[in-house]
Amino acid sequence: MANIKEAQEEIIENFSMFDGDMEMTIGYIMELGSKLPEFPEELKTDENIVKGCQSKVWLSADLIDGKVVYKADSNTAITKGLVSLLLTILSGQDPDDILSADLYFKEKIGMNRFIGTQRSNGFAAMIKQMQIYALAMKAKA
Repeated sequence: MANIKEAQEEIIENFSMFDGDMEMTIGYIMELGSKLPEFPEELKTDENIVKGCQSKVWLSADLIDGKVVYKADSNTAITKGLVSLLLTILSGQDPDDILSADLYFKEKIGMNRFIGTQRSNGFAAMIKQMQIYALAMKAKA
């Protein structure tokens, strides 16, 4: 499993192929979302909804062998793709690494060009929720 920096570098490299083409970039993000594993229906509860997202985003976390493993889903294709980027980077990592992660990939792929303010706020809310889960898992460990 790649560490947080390696996962971000891979994402940056993948996005560089689109050379700023908005349509292709958004298509790729939606494709990433379509590849997320099925999210269990029983986890689609109010307590698993990420607050601050315009779309519905469900997020859950488990501690497996000392690593935080996230599951997520959304009711919109783009948001599902965005959360899949975060899962690629943060799922399966040590809680301390998640809490101290510098998520620089957003700037490097020019995310602010293709997601608006609302989605940007929602994306920040997803990151915050993942960090809250990591903190809880760290306390549990």
